[in-house]
Amino acid sequence: MSTDSFESVWDAIEDTPAEAENMKLRSALMMSLEGHIRGQGWTQAEAARRLGVTQPRVSDLLRGKIHLFGLDTLVNMVAAAGLTIEMHVATAA
Repeated sequence: MSTDSFESVWDAIEDTPAEAENMKLRSALMMSLEGHIRGQGWTQAEAARRLGVTQPRVSDLLRGKIHLFGLDTLVNMVAAAGLTIEMHVATAA
């Protein structure tokens, strides 16, 4: 039994630090989009229209199917939603 500790679940399950960072970013963008969609009270059809994607794509987003979304796609969806992204890069601990 291992007693390793990790800062996030992504650090524990991904093979490389780069893959973990990618997943952290994708996860944060997906959660922000989900919160925005729900906060606006949009139906999936309305969200799809506003984001320029299909309704099944919005369903995948809301169901957390992270493996179906790349960073570029999520950034485009965030921009289409009228949101902005702020990024902070720091030296690894």
